[in-house]
Amino acid sequence: MVTFLVCLALLVGAYFTYGRYLERLVRVDPAAETPCRRSYDGVDYIPLPMWKTFLIQLLNIAGLGPIFGAVLGAAYGPVAFLWITFGGIFMGAAHDFIAGIISLRSNGASLPETVGTYLGHGAKQLMRVFSVGLMVLVGAVFLSQPAALIANRVNLPALSGVAFGDFSWLLLLILGIILAYYIVATLLPVDKIIGKIYPVFGCALLFMALGILVVLLFDGKYTIPELTSLHNGIADPGRFPIVPMLFTTIACGAISGFHATQSPLMARCLRSEREARPVFYGAMISESIIALIWAAVAMAFWNGTEGLNAAIAEYGGQAAVMVDVIARSTLGEVLAGFVIFGVVACAITSGDTAFRSARLIVADFMGVGQRSLRWRIYISVPLFAVGLLIIFCLPFQAMWSYFAWMNQALAMVTLWMITAYLNRRGRNRWVGLVPALIMTYVCMSYIFISPLMCGMHDRAAAYLLGGAATLAVLAVMIFKMRHDAKSIS
Repeated sequence: MVTFLVCLALLVGAYFTYGRYLERLVRVDPAAETPCRRSYDGVDYIPLPMWKTFLIQLLNIAGLGPIFGAVLGAAYGPVAFLWITFGGIFMGAAHDFIAGIISLRSNGASLPETVGTYLGHGAKQLMRVFSVGLMVLVGAVFLSQPAALIANRVNLPALSGVAFGDFSWLLLLILGIILAYYIVATLLPVDKIIGKIYPVFGCALLFMALGILVVLLFDGKYTIPELTSLHNGIADPGRFPIVPMLFTTIACGAISGFHATQSPLMARCLRSEREARPVFYGAMISESIIALIWAAVAMAFWNGTEGLNAAIAEYGGQAAVMVDVIARSTLGEVLAGFVIFGVVACAITSGDTAFRSARLIVADFMGVGQRSLRWRIYISVPLFAVGLLIIFCLPFQAMWSYFAWMNQALAMVTLWMITAYLNRRGRNRWVGLVPALIMTYVCMSYIFISPLMCGMHDRAAAYLLGGAATLAVLAVMIFKMRHDAKSIS
């Protein structure tokens, strides 16, 4: 319990300390004109109150990551608490905040466009393809899993990939209803659906986490394991070492490149740069707290990491089912229903904004305005078609694994963009450089270690190759930043 409470306190305190430092670092200007004033279009550029933009941003970035990822990542043991806490403070929240500021000062530009400004034309072209691919994959994951959760509640067969294997027509009907919502939410102006229902779902997400926290602190039946070593508690540590596997399993609760694709949505709605810290840094800290709570309850509910690993094996890694079991046992059937509603809402409200973000990225690089509904439809239809194809062809675990790596690779590129941005302005570039190096090593070593990629059995060689690739990226970035410095001078 002590480890958990210390980590919780550090996360809360960071908002008022490190968050303020980052505000001074980027020199927030409350008088600066924001995109919603400069480029108002009644569709994506619309001023919204700060409490709404905070709750929308929280729902946009939260999804299933801080719940499913935290439950599965807790199988590594209390070391997961460290990654969630320090990753959330110094990497995830800083990543979200500065990427949001860059978009805010670039007229709400999508991530590939801002990457191109600071990392070059080649990086921009690569990011256009990569980020749209990730958005469609995220949309597919967050389309299938709410349907699976609802199916579990009414005892339907779960989605199993490859044309669903064993499906029911009712399950496909649920999937169709969610897809119809996605289409409408992606096409309509941001204030019509997202601006109205997201705040409600945001409150549900926060109350859901609060309910689990109350159970952990006051029920007395559950004991949260303490951090006494960096021991890897997962069932198969040989195949799943802490570095890099924990760092990709728990993404959204610590750092997630997906967030940098969502920040431009709210950068187009902020009324002042003063709102950036609560909306971008604050939403990420809130998400880290949610992930910390779910990681703690997963370990406590199954009496430690051994029990949790046994439960993961029993339920076939279906985190949706495990969350349902936890909620029913700790809160009872009625309150558990609200929890599952909150989880479904989390997934749906990240899925629709993933497709919305993909639409905006495509529109930005095509140079097509989004006032016209016709153009929004032209861009969106192929995106939804590819998303459905992914659902019917890939099992969930494969989708989640590829999403996890792509997600962190996107975070890596965003952190290098942040480093270049700070370097170009003569600010403290270490704020971006240290997290960028860590995430580069995580992503590069994952390529050589993950069973889904190279799957090398020689761990020493895999780590050396990951390190060599990281040094190569660092050398390229040093050359680029020196070139930028000369160009400015």
